[in-house]
Formats: sequence, C-alpha cells, structure tokens
Amino acid sequence: MDSLEEIKKNLETNQLIIGAEATLKNLKIGKLEKVYVTSNCSADVKEDIEHYTGIAGVEVVGLEQSNEELGVVCKKPFSISVIGLLKVQ
Repeated sequence: MDSLEEIKKNLETNQLIIGAEATLKNLKIGKLEKVYVTSNCSADVKEDIEHYTGIAGVEVVGLEQSNEELGVVCKKPFSISVIGLLKVQ
C-alpha cells in the first residue's frame, strides 16, 4: 500500500495527527509509530522531525506531494506539511 492510500485509510479511523506542532508533541511523548513529511516541508521543521524521530525510533516517510496537495488529500482547506500516525493502543 502506498503512503497516500495509508493516509486516506487512517483519516477515517482518526489515527492521524495533523500539523508539525501537534506531531512533535506526540512524538516527544512516544505516541507515534510513523511520521509523513511533504516534499516542500520547511527545513527547520524537517530537521526537528528527523531529530525527534531518531531519538524515538519512529519511521519517517518522505512524500512526493507538496503541502497543498496533502491538504487536499486530507480534505482540509489549508496546507499540511507533517502528519503523524498514532500507535495502535
């Protein structure tokens, strides 16, 4: 299954954390299993994500889509640069 299909599937189950700040917060407390980053995510945000995913041992998936395209895929009226996938409890 490709990354976009996985994102669409998890949107329906409310397993996704949308946004860099919320993703970083959940990453620091160990609630994420995977993080998706868009192709045009800002360098400082990408650097922070890579730092904390390295510490937590979480997989980072680089998407080919831009943040505008990811916003459309998630049916949101705004751009999305980072999405976190919550661990299944």
